[in-house]
Amino acid sequence: MKFRRRLRSRLILSFLVFGTFLSVLFAGAALFLQNWLEDALIANTLADEVDQYITDLRRDPTLVEPFYTRIQGYVTRPERADIVPAPFRDLPSGVHDVRTEEAYYKAAVRKEDDFWVFLTYDVSENRELLRRLIWALVTVVVFFSLLSLALGVWSSGRVLAPLTQLAARLESMDENAPPEPLKPYFPDDEVGQLAAALDDYADRLHDLVERDQAFNADVSHELRTPLAVISGATELMLAQPDLSDRNRERLLRIARAARQSSDITTALLHLVRANRDPGGGLHAEDVGRLAEQVVENYRPLIGDRPLDLVLVIKEPVSVIAPEAVIAVTLGNLVGNAVRYTAEGEVRVEVDRGQIRILDTGPGIADQDLPHVFDRHFRGRQAAGTKGSGLGLSIVKRLCELYGWDIQFRNRDGGGLAVSVHFFPDRGSFKKS
Repeated sequence: MKFRRRLRSRLILSFLVFGTFLSVLFAGAALFLQNWLEDALIANTLADEVDQYITDLRRDPTLVEPFYTRIQGYVTRPERADIVPAPFRDLPSGVHDVRTEEAYYKAAVRKEDDFWVFLTYDVSENRELLRRLIWALVTVVVFFSLLSLALGVWSSGRVLAPLTQLAARLESMDENAPPEPLKPYFPDDEVGQLAAALDDYADRLHDLVERDQAFNADVSHELRTPLAVISGATELMLAQPDLSDRNRERLLRIARAARQSSDITTALLHLVRANRDPGGGLHAEDVGRLAEQVVENYRPLIGDRPLDLVLVIKEPVSVIAPEAVIAVTLGNLVGNAVRYTAEGEVRVEVDRGQIRILDTGPGIADQDLPHVFDRHFRGRQAAGTKGSGLGLSIVKRLCELYGWDIQFRNRDGGGLAVSVHFFPDRGSFKKS
């Protein structure tokens, strides 16, 4: 919408500027030619009249001074020049523009040794006509500018109408339905070619998305069966009374890994379908209970490191979301904290509407913070550790799908603080 309006504005502005420029150019040319021709005509006429009068006066000294309604002439001796009006008296020989309090004049002057001749022409009416002509041309320029603007608005609407219709049809398409062909609605012109190209691209993209969704759904479905077999077999083996503690611990690790794999499979299926509830029947899940399970799952990863993994439930939080989605989100965040914190504490806090994971690890470089959710991105602190850089990308997509807000920041005392706000519209973030 924004770029379409900008294109229309450019078309309108082009018509307006072009029309105004032509109008101003025409008006300026008309004024220049009128003024130049008038000045040249009057100046040449006065100069010819003075020269002719001087020639005639030398033939006949009794010749009277020329006098017309708008032309006044003076002939005098240099010593009696006071009979000539002051504005013309001191002018040198030539043609001059003279302005007095009463009027505008064009004056032709010839100063010979024995007499002076002055011929003046009142151009006040010409100046008034010029002023009126200027106002008339200004009016014409404004009129043609407005006409250009109206023409630009009308023509841009006509030119962009097919593009507007194409954009409207694209906006009205249902993203969950197969794309409707656009080409039949447009003639075989440039817009029609664009519609045909969009149809072809939409069909290819739709096929690609369907194949991707089918592949992920098939993989998720096929993985559930072996995971269920592993979980069932593990439960049966754990029920044996003569099982040693060492083997029991190993079986528990296998059971936890199978559960995590099942949760990841379910979460990925949600992302593929871009649906909060592909199976239906969601109910509120206790975040504290799931956080406790996650903490226990990752406690064996600590080994013999001087690291404490602590869970603090300050206030119960219930979220309407699949258990697997919450478990995958918390598992990635807690797992990263345990993996990159060599010593100190990893603290998981469940508070009002949110959960925080605070660690005493190396943190994340400030220049890396904006990229923590990028696919395959691994910060400098991840050097020497295994990982694909996909975990946080998956967490970010799950948070966006369910409307959660996730934030990373370095703690003032060292380490990293990660906050997941389940109800961001309520605004209850607390810094630690």
